[in-house]
Amino acid sequence: MLYRKMKGVKEPLSILGFGTMRLPTGEGGKIKEAEAIRMIRYAIDHGVNYVDTAYPYHEGTSEPLVGRALRDGYRDRMFLATKLPGWLVNTREDMDRYLNEQLSQLQTDHIDFYLLHGLMQQGWDHLVPLHVTEFLDDAIADGRIRYAGFSFHDTLPLFKEIVDAYDWTFAQIQYNYMDEEYQAGTEGLRYGARRGLGMVIMEPVRGGLLAQEVPGITEVWKSTPGKPTPADRAFSWVWDHPEVTIALSGMSTMDQLKENLKSAEYGKAGSLGAEDLSIYDSVRSKFQERIVIPCTGCRYCMPCPSAVNIPVCFELYNQSFMFGTKEQSTRHYNFINGGFFDSIHSFASCCTECGKCEEKCPQGLHIREHMKEVARFFGR
Repeated sequence: MLYRKMKGVKEPLSILGFGTMRLPTGEGGKIKEAEAIRMIRYAIDHGVNYVDTAYPYHEGTSEPLVGRALRDGYRDRMFLATKLPGWLVNTREDMDRYLNEQLSQLQTDHIDFYLLHGLMQQGWDHLVPLHVTEFLDDAIADGRIRYAGFSFHDTLPLFKEIVDAYDWTFAQIQYNYMDEEYQAGTEGLRYGARRGLGMVIMEPVRGGLLAQEVPGITEVWKSTPGKPTPADRAFSWVWDHPEVTIALSGMSTMDQLKENLKSAEYGKAGSLGAEDLSIYDSVRSKFQERIVIPCTGCRYCMPCPSAVNIPVCFELYNQSFMFGTKEQSTRHYNFINGGFFDSIHSFASCCTECGKCEEKCPQGLHIREHMKEVARFFGR
């Protein structure tokens, strides 16, 4: 296992973090507890010292499971990260109440890395007037948390605004070789790092999409020296960036864990040469050729008067064709557009065909017709 330093944190952190959003599940979607605990402990035994969870993961059962997994001395061997569910907070007192509940569920007296969860414009605007930064200061002062950060799901300008608004220790963004310009993107990664933030990466394999065997893509990876797996290649690209501290992986099987642990033995920054990077360019181009709706994600069409998240609808629709994963894309579509973060439904079917988006689209897309395609495809 390789380790990297985060400014302000004395101890080095494993470049692979264990994310607990995709623990092994069985009947009814319930976590397979024995297997999940075995995986978490195996990871710690093999050098992983950063475990990430959140209040809503696995319908609220992830934190208690992690608390049980960290018994028997495991809590003292790792750094624990979890997140404030800001969309449930209505008062300053709610923040303390949720944090104290999380401490109880996790069976610990402190959270090492505490994040504001899934910040978007509406969530940030909601939390600031409730004095969320004062809450973080108080929780650090009284020892309930050690380091404050945030996870992010919006545009680059908002990311920069949030970075500059508080003395954060770290930020968590989505980043992989297909998402260089998505949300915070490469510019956000570098912006946060220049300001001294540790950068934690979520979705390094795009929710498993980049780890799949995809005809026409897998053959490219296997033709390179060492015959690396698609997942190994995805992690290597992320770790190649010196600004990255940790890449989180939501592992569901012991085989996935073991494969990622092996990759983490040589995930050094700056290790990919020009020839390696040209292969990523080739793979990226092959995926992009499968795009159905040529939306660039510029967001000039937003905000939609009917609250439709137009770029996200198009992104998930395209993703289904790029990776051949309609079922997984449908779950993400329902999760993101179903009001999880802000209680507002933003499905394609919410479109009223007002046409304002088409007036602003620099690509000249027939957005209203595409919305109908997306709604038919996903069923809402």
